[in-house]
Order: sequence, then C-alpha cells, then structure tokens
Amino acid sequence: MFINRRNRAKQHLAQLNYVPQQADNIEFISGPKAFKQAIIDLIRTAKTRIYFTALYWQLDEAGEEILAEIYQAKAKNPHLDVKIFVDWHRAQRNLIGAEKGKTNADWYAEQRALHQNDPMFFGVPINNREVFGVLHIKGFVFDDIILYSGASINNVYLYQQDKYRYDRYQKIKNAPLADSLVQFMQTYLTAPDAVFPLDDKQRPTTKEIKHHIKSFRRHLMTQGAYQVKGAEPLADELCITPLFGLGARDNLLNRTIQDLFVLVEEKLTICTPYFNFPRTLQIKIRDLLNDGKQVEIIVGDKTANDFYIPPSEPFKMAGGLPYLYEKNLRSFCKKFEHEMNNGHLTVRLWKDQDHSYHLKGIWVDHQYMLLTGNNLNPRAWRLDAENGLFISDPKQQLQPKIQQELSEIRQYTHIVKHYSELDTLEQYPAPVQRLLKRFSRIKADKLIKMIL
Repeated sequence: MFINRRNRAKQHLAQLNYVPQQADNIEFISGPKAFKQAIIDLIRTAKTRIYFTALYWQLDEAGEEILAEIYQAKAKNPHLDVKIFVDWHRAQRNLIGAEKGKTNADWYAEQRALHQNDPMFFGVPINNREVFGVLHIKGFVFDDIILYSGASINNVYLYQQDKYRYDRYQKIKNAPLADSLVQFMQTYLTAPDAVFPLDDKQRPTTKEIKHHIKSFRRHLMTQGAYQVKGAEPLADELCITPLFGLGARDNLLNRTIQDLFVLVEEKLTICTPYFNFPRTLQIKIRDLLNDGKQVEIIVGDKTANDFYIPPSEPFKMAGGLPYLYEKNLRSFCKKFEHEMNNGHLTVRLWKDQDHSYHLKGIWVDHQYMLLTGNNLNPRAWRLDAENGLFISDPKQQLQPKIQQELSEIRQYTHIVKHYSELDTLEQYPAPVQRLLKRFSRIKADKLIKMIL
C-alpha cells in the first residue's frame, strides 16, 4: 500500500509543469534588513514591471518608504507597469485592538490623489468575511526577478525599528517563472465585478459586491492555475514550478505537500509559525515516524508568535492563540514521546529576545524544497488562497545555500527534550486560563483551530 502511495506521488510530481533553473540565479537572502534593501534595489532598477502580491501593505514607516520608492520609480519611468494586490478586507480595517482611524486603503487613496497616478493597489476578496479566507498568495516580481517570502510590507517584517518578524527570503531570476506569476495575477486577480482599486475612494462596500465575491471565489477555486510557457517535464536537472491552491478539494498545492510527505526517504524538515497541522498532515507525520523516518519541526516559541501579548499588557482575545498552539504542541510531543527519545522526531522552538517568527517551508531529503506562505494549518488547507514554488534539485546544486539557510534558522532554536518542558494550562496567565477553559467548555477550540 505504501509503495502504491509513493508511486502515485512520484507520478503526480512528474506531471507538473517545470521550468529549468540555474543554481547561480537563486539567492538565499539573509535576514529582513537585507530583504528590505533587495526590495528597494529592485524597485530602482525595474524597467518594465513591478507586481506585488501580499496579505497587506501597512501604513507605517516601512510601508511609506517602500511606496515612496514605487512612486519615484513611476515618475522616472511613466511606462513602468505597477500592480499591487493585497487582501480586500485587511486593507480596509485597522490593526486588531487598535483604535479606529485611517485605514491602509484610505492612505493608498490619498497617495494616488497626491501623485495623480493610475490605480496601483487592488483589493482581492477571497470571501465575504476575512475570517473565512484571505489573499495569502506571495511573491514580488521585478522584470524577470522574483522575490519570494511570506512577509508583508510593514515595519516588523522589514526590521524598520527595534523588532523584526523572521521569515524566509529567496531571490530568483527566471523569466518564464516571472511571466507565469504575472500572468496569474492578470488573469485571476483582476475580476472586474469583485476586485476593485483600493486607492479609489469610490470603491464599493463588501455588502454591495458579496454575490460577486462568491462567484469570484468559486472561479478561482476551480479554474485558478499557473500557466508556464515552455514548460518541461520533471528532469534530472534543477527545476522549479509554481503552485496555487484554494479550498479543500482539487487543491494542487495541498496535493503536492502531501506527496512530499509521502516521498520522504530519510528526513522531512518543516517550518511553521502556528502549530496546528490539518489532520491529513498529522496522519502522514505519524506514518513517517512509524516507518522510522526522521522528522524535524521548527516552530516559534509562544512568545515569538505574532499574536503574543506580554502579561504586562492588557489582554485581548487574539492573545490566547499562542497558548492554544503551545497546547497543541505539548499534546503532540507527549503523543510522540518515544520518537523524541530515540531521535526520530526533533522539535525545535525558535526564540530571539522579543522578535517574532513567521517561517514556513518544507525540505525533503536533499532533493525537494517548497517555498510557500502556507502555514500548514487547517485555515491554509481550506480557506485562504495560497501559493508556493516547488523546487526539485536532484543533483543537490542548492545544498550549500539550503544548509546555510537552515543553519541560520536553527541559530535561535533549542530542542525540546520532553513535553514537560512546555507549559501547562495552570501555568498560563489568568486571563488566558479563563479563555481556554471557556473555549473547551463550549467546544469552541476545535472551531477556532479550523479558522485561525
């Protein structure tokens, strides 16, 4: 049975559309400050197009600086094609817990009026409510170069001030791949009845377009796919393919992730900021451990979670999430205590002072790697629009760069030796205890795990 699963997984990967990739044209950028500088440098040198997809572009110092660079580039080169796709809902609300005020979309509209420019910011509504799906597609394109990261544009992702949120950052030069990402945005993220310029003050309300949003989501879920010109079958050379996924059925990205888990021969390494695997991945991890394979999971400490609220600050409901994820992790470590003891399972917690952790990704043996914004949780699996870049490296040409990246990721981690190292409910702050007990009592914790 397992052999049949492996054969099906290999056949599926072989059927994907790949483009050749030169190893020298993939750069693993080290750290958020270098990532920010790469964005600025590429904006300044772009000649024909700049395309962004991100969850949000924040009104703060970093957001203002990068947008100023965009407008300067546009002023110098009026024919430069600039399109920025962000989540429709996220752009039109304030930060969780913040007082109501100017939204990101309000700021976009002000800047457009100031510069008298064509629309640049487009709001993509993946569902009628943000909690049931957001635009989580990643990738910035500058001419024929792609910057791929899970990061959005704001102070903490770009280490503008005293805190950073750690992510992965890859710079890839590949014209057909860049064309594919841009074509996807132009084809699927510009539906005239559902996607509107956020920098237009006359944009409609969500209520006014709710029926169009439903149709848009359905079309994106059933038809959305990357087209790659000059694509080739899987070969014995370094190659790469873009993947898109939305919804629980016929999701190419989800299917490929599952196949990668099946194809592990020696070791699987996973990064995720929110420890909340969908059931299908839980089962596959169990199967790998039962088969004697090595599994390494690198997850953020609860204090490195972007929802974490120090006990000294006023508590808000979202602040309970890091504790819920730690509860999941403790249960997982207890369940696989034997595998942790014999070295088959390694769980690493990342913590660097009061910085936060946002890494996602999959490494299989020394051959496969997935760049993705997918959090490998039920929300990503069912609700959000996700993408990824799958890399096959049979000759291990990228291994020096990959091992350097993993070494940097592990630098601020420690290995969990036993589940008892993780806090219990009784050790949490009183507001967290009350919240989690209430969730458990009304059986809301399962629902929360599905949508957050």
